[in-house]
Amino acid sequence: MSDDEPAENISGGDDGGGIPAAFVPGDGDDAPLVERVVDRLGERYWQKTYGGQDAFECLVRTILSQNTTDTASQPAHDSLMAKYDHDEETDLAASLADAHQPELAETIASAGLYNQKSKTIIRLANRIVEEYGGADGFDEFVREGDYDEVRAALLNMKGVGPKTTDCVLLFAGGRDGVFPVDTHVHRIARRMGFAPPDADHEGVREAIESELPPEKCGFGHTAMIQFGRDFCTARKPACLDDPEACPMTDVCEQVGVYPDTGEVVDPSETVE
Repeated sequence: MSDDEPAENISGGDDGGGIPAAFVPGDGDDAPLVERVVDRLGERYWQKTYGGQDAFECLVRTILSQNTTDTASQPAHDSLMAKYDHDEETDLAASLADAHQPELAETIASAGLYNQKSKTIIRLANRIVEEYGGADGFDEFVREGDYDEVRAALLNMKGVGPKTTDCVLLFAGGRDGVFPVDTHVHRIARRMGFAPPDADHEGVREAIESELPPEKCGFGHTAMIQFGRDFCTARKPACLDDPEACPMTDVCEQVGVYPDTGEVVDPSETVE
């Protein structure tokens, strides 16, 4: 969900992706570890407010991104929108509810798992139309509904898990205090030590959201993903060969990373 983010910290304006978020650094060494990490990431990458995406399109985009890369899912999203949301009068949910599944599968083939994803999208589109009257009604519910009710409703939809739910709440709903956990965030949080090494995705989310100021969750999520791509990769983090190569070494516990031996293991394997 971060494919529209800038490559560097240029908050605000068209290139920066929107309105800059209020950014107040924490209380130095007295701030929780996750806040110190996010503050550092905010300085390196970007700080912006979130929300404003159409909720149903955001839901579809996130489903397309499951188990694949932005490079693969973006063309699928673009092809889907061109075919099923071709003018201002089109309700995307209604259009996809009536879609021919094999045709939709072919349209989104670049995203992988296209048969499964096409069936999920059509099923969700029908539910959105039946329960909310279409994309606009669903968008209003996501933006203005009670947070707990919205989250529960999304999680109740077959094919929508915690990460997809939180992406919709953040990118469409603009909800503060929501920190979606993808594979990068899951790895980094446990490796750096601000979540238990054996925490599952929900455990990581709870650990982060309990310690991080709500207004920092949005840019913290996207910046942490970029940090994972740039430095803290799964198999060969930058610190493995040279501690100075990673800008976060001084605030990282390196759980499961052993520079002396060159070994990298899942943090959960360090639990005795």
